[in-house]
Amino acid sequence: MDEVSLSALFIALIVLIIFSAFFSAAEIALMTVDRYRLRHLTKVGHRGAKRAQSLLKRPDRLIGVILLGSNFTNALLSTLTTVTAIRILGEQESTIVVATIVIALVILIFTDLAPKTLAALHPERIAFPSAYVLEPLLKLIYPVVWIVNGMANGVLRTFGVSPQESATRTLSSEEIRMVINEAGAMIPRSHQQMLLNIMDLEKGEDIMTPRNEIIGIDLEDDWNNILDLLTTSQHTRLPLYRGDINNVMGILHVRNILHKLTDAAFNHEDLIALAHEPYYIPEGTSLNGQLLNFQRQKRRIGLVVDEYGDINGLVTLEDILEEIVGEFTTDISAASPDVYAQKDNSFLVSGSANIRDLNRAMHWHLPVDGPRTINGLVLEYLESIPSPGTSLLIANYPIEIVQTAENSVKMVRILPRL
Repeated sequence: MDEVSLSALFIALIVLIIFSAFFSAAEIALMTVDRYRLRHLTKVGHRGAKRAQSLLKRPDRLIGVILLGSNFTNALLSTLTTVTAIRILGEQESTIVVATIVIALVILIFTDLAPKTLAALHPERIAFPSAYVLEPLLKLIYPVVWIVNGMANGVLRTFGVSPQESATRTLSSEEIRMVINEAGAMIPRSHQQMLLNIMDLEKGEDIMTPRNEIIGIDLEDDWNNILDLLTTSQHTRLPLYRGDINNVMGILHVRNILHKLTDAAFNHEDLIALAHEPYYIPEGTSLNGQLLNFQRQKRRIGLVVDEYGDINGLVTLEDILEEIVGEFTTDISAASPDVYAQKDNSFLVSGSANIRDLNRAMHWHLPVDGPRTINGLVLEYLESIPSPGTSLLIANYPIEIVQTAENSVKMVRILPRL
């Protein structure tokens, strides 16, 4: 090495430092690049993304070629640094110490810390250009990589790890929520809330109108009462039944009979003739599944039935859409909530109030994985009909029973959460 000039040695050292920094940066960039964005860029035809995706299909080979290049470069760098130190300082005992310190500092700062930090902060800027170099390099030294990886993979297999396992995985629902919440300005806040609401869609009975609250037309009722209901109802679709809600004859669209109301001959048979066949929803059907069923069947209203065929409630397309986009109805009843604020910061709440609606409107956190109403929640907790004045604590909310009936809780007082 005596015939090699110092300037040539310094140039060689700089080149080796650049190579070593490249391998360090490429390793971090390719391992930390967002896999889902990488797939997207691959689909739209980004060449660098395609090459990076190809390399990441076998991470063992990718790491193998990077480490072979990095270790070879660092070994050569150490040798040339030692030779350069000897040429400058002479063959002294301190020369090896100086060379060791210089090598350690150079590798730490210039070939590890700085390039790896840069790659972690901007993985795409490093990963895609690196793929253009690493892909042909892997083909060039593939026999060496294959031998080294074969030995390393043999060690992994003893621990039950397969190198062929995909490096990608599906996101859990909680991780998707985190992605949506952290999207920031990329997704408007209202859109984020819609996406989260879609993920929260549960079963139809969670949002259905209970059986005892269904407004319909009893064909056995007095004709004048039926006409009065048709002209004053706030609903555009009403179930027709005979005697009992379980005996549904059809679903009547009020718009279809408006022109008949002035006809003196208009009667019960005309109502049945104008009604559509009822659409039934099995209990337990998920809301997202039901939304698709409404779309396929061209329906806007369905009756929820249990395993015995008895009607439990009614679900409309509007109910499901409101779960996603929020309240948009002009329903008059929406202007009369079941919550009454008190001067002591407590709230009087009707026993029939829907828990999900309360949580959404009042920003409460009452449990929703059981009963759907306050009455059901209290009865499930106490397992008996309580007396007025009874107090209980549910989800850290102090609740006082204000009014009861023979078989239900009519009114409760809910205090601020402890």
